[in-house]
Amino acid sequence: MRRLAVGTICVVLGLAVVCAQGQVSKAVAELQSAAGKNVKGTVTFEQVGHHQVKVTVHVTGLEPGKHGFHIHEKGDCTAPDFTSAGGHFNPTGSPHGAPTDAKHHSGDFGNLEANSKGEAHLETTVDFLEFDGANSFVGKAVIVHAQADDLKTQPTGNAGGRAACGLIKAK
Repeated sequence: MRRLAVGTICVVLGLAVVCAQGQVSKAVAELQSAAGKNVKGTVTFEQVGHHQVKVTVHVTGLEPGKHGFHIHEKGDCTAPDFTSAGGHFNPTGSPHGAPTDAKHHSGDFGNLEANSKGEAHLETTVDFLEFDGANSFVGKAVIVHAQADDLKTQPTGNAGGRAACGLIKAK
C-alpha cells in the first residue's frame, strides 16, 4: 500500500466535487522605506473569528502627525516611490472613505498617528477583509502615506506620496 500526501481535500457532494486547500489565517507585511525616508515597520493580519481580521501595525521613522494607511491593489513595491503598488485595493468598486463608513474600499484603514518620536501603533479588528478567494488581500501591498487621509477625496483621500510599502505575505 502506498501513502499519498495531499495538500488539498476534496469532498463529493452529489455530482459536484468541492476542493478546499488549507486556508490562510495569518499574513505579515514588512515595511520598507521610500527613497529619502527612514520608515520601518510591520503590519500583521490575523483571523480572529468568522469574517474578523485583527490588524496590528507598528511603524517608526514617520513625521509626527497623521498618515494615510491603505492596502493597495498590487503586490509590487519595486518603484522608488511605490507607485508600482497601484491604487487602493477595491474589489467591490466602492467609494473611498473611512473604515467605519458603510461603503469604503477594502483597503481603506484611515490614518495612523505618529507621535513626536515618529512612532505609530494601531490595533483594530475589521470585518471587511478576506484571506482567501477572489477578494483576498494576501499578495497585495500595504502603503503608509506621507500625509493624512482626508477620508473623503475620491479615489485616494488626498494622502500624498508614499512613505513606506510592504508586501502582504501569508504566514
